[in-house]
Amino acid sequence: MHSPLITKYAFRIRTRIGLVVDNLMIHGRDEAEAQVKLRQIYRDCEILNCVCHPGVMRTSTVTPSASYEQVVNLLTR
Repeated sequence: MHSPLITKYAFRIRTRIGLVVDNLMIHGRDEAEAQVKLRQIYRDCEILNCVCHPGVMRTSTVTPSASYEQVVNLLTR
């Protein structure tokens, strides 16, 4: 079973005291949700820029990890 896409939004904001914060990453289903989350953290901020970084489909399967011996075999080939 697959879960929905995870989308990150990179914001550049100016805080209410005038500091500029670059590359502030917020997860959200869409830009509006990410902005709501952002404004909960940085009240009265001014959003200068927003860039969408599309996510990847997450799966519920776990990737098996390699054992030490498997790694050594790969390195000695």
